[in-house]
Amino acid sequence: MLEEALDQDQQPFDWRSHLAILRRRRWLILLPFFAGWLAVWMVSWWLPSIYRSGTLILVEQPTVPQQFVVPNIAGDLQERLQNITQQILSRTRLLHIIEGLNLYAKERQRRTPDEVVERMRKDIEIDLVRDDKKNELTAFNIYYSSRDPQVAQRVTSELSNLFISENLEARQAQSQSTTKFLESELEEARKSLSEQEEKVRVFKDQHLGELPGQMQSNLQILSGLQTQLQTEEEALNHAKQQNVYLESLLGQYRNLPESPKSGSNVSMGLPEIDQELQRLRAQLADLTAHYTERHPDVRKLKEQIARTEKMRDQFAAGLKSKIVDPEKAGGSSDGIPLRDAGPIMELESQLKVNKIEIANRQKAIDDIKSKIPDYQVRLNRSPVMEQQLADLTRGYDQSRVNYDSLLKKKNDSELATSLELQQQGEHFRVLDPPSLPVKPYSPKRLQLCAIGLVVGLLLGGATTAGAELLDDRIHDEKTLKKLIQIPVLSEIPNVSTDTETRAERRDGWLVWATTSLVLVSILAGSALSYFRG
Repeated sequence: MLEEALDQDQQPFDWRSHLAILRRRRWLILLPFFAGWLAVWMVSWWLPSIYRSGTLILVEQPTVPQQFVVPNIAGDLQERLQNITQQILSRTRLLHIIEGLNLYAKERQRRTPDEVVERMRKDIEIDLVRDDKKNELTAFNIYYSSRDPQVAQRVTSELSNLFISENLEARQAQSQSTTKFLESELEEARKSLSEQEEKVRVFKDQHLGELPGQMQSNLQILSGLQTQLQTEEEALNHAKQQNVYLESLLGQYRNLPESPKSGSNVSMGLPEIDQELQRLRAQLADLTAHYTERHPDVRKLKEQIARTEKMRDQFAAGLKSKIVDPEKAGGSSDGIPLRDAGPIMELESQLKVNKIEIANRQKAIDDIKSKIPDYQVRLNRSPVMEQQLADLTRGYDQSRVNYDSLLKKKNDSELATSLELQQQGEHFRVLDPPSLPVKPYSPKRLQLCAIGLVVGLLLGGATTAGAELLDDRIHDEKTLKKLIQIPVLSEIPNVSTDTETRAERRDGWLVWATTSLVLVSILAGSALSYFRG
């Protein structure tokens, strides 16, 4: 058996036997083939025609370049498009479209609104168009399928308008929301900055004179106070020396009448006055070497020199009068001393001025000494004040930087919002208006026609194979040899009568006519499906 099976597998394809089967079973092939095709073709025309209208919406970029106006809308375009699609395909929106355009009238009578909405969602199709190089979303198609081509066009137009308006509203709302958020944040930053400014101002008011920026001025003031203290102490010493001198001179001048005959007493006091003038002039030279003529000490010293010179002249004149008229030096008839009272009054006046100067100098020294510790304390506290002010300034600087940053972002956001309100930002534009379909999109009748041919062939082949399996007759010599396993001695030819010949000829013409009719019918059906399907 294995050898016979191997022999059968190794035998070449016998096309003559298969051709004989086709001739013998031609009606079992032709009629089921045509019936299968016809059934599928009729089903394709029985199915309702579905028309699909489509529109292409282009995603246009902002008219103003982004380096001039930065958009304030977050999110990817595809993500925003998905959000818009979810909003448009929501139950409320679709029910509004269904009621407005009176869609699915029959379905609404026997189905719930949710089922009708779900049906419409299936009829809507969104197809994204991307750039091949950058893989960026550049456009998208909107399709809607309906049994009425005009209804399909109207619904597609309504959907495209919704996408365009919803995108504009969404971008404007998001842009305005971003601007309002930045405005609120800017207001908070302004309040924080004002609080920091108030803290710094209060700190500076409370520690005026102790701030780090005033350290150099404090040093200069302290140095000036120390110099002024030294100057005042020197002036006080000079004033005290002048006081001693004036008191001694006044005492000497008063004692002159007690010894009028003594020549040495006459000249007593003049050397001291000359010595004081020399000292004052030396002091004036020293002061003019350091200060100008307008300096108060210089002017005061000049006045003192002038008074001393005047006093010397008066003193000299009084002594001269005593020497010339000695009788008058002893006294007068009324008991009043005859000596000239002018120098004494001048000395007393200078002594009084000197005492006032000493008091003023002492007061100035005390005042300066009371100020010096204050400035020393300020200088000692400068590092602490510097640290505290640095802490306050750090918070102020951070608030200032935050405020400036938010102010710039708010201004940029306002500019972007203005661009969106003027519809100059990224927007959708209908590139191809909704089409009015001429041919139905579904069912694909031409494809179903081709499927009918395949179904007919399968049906004819199955019928023929079944008939061959059920037929136990012997139709060729090869089959006979397999059955009897003996050599054939002779063969009786087939002798046909005239009637059989005419019948066979008539049957052949009928087969050809039927085949031609089937082919013509298939071609006509296919042409009808192509042009009108």
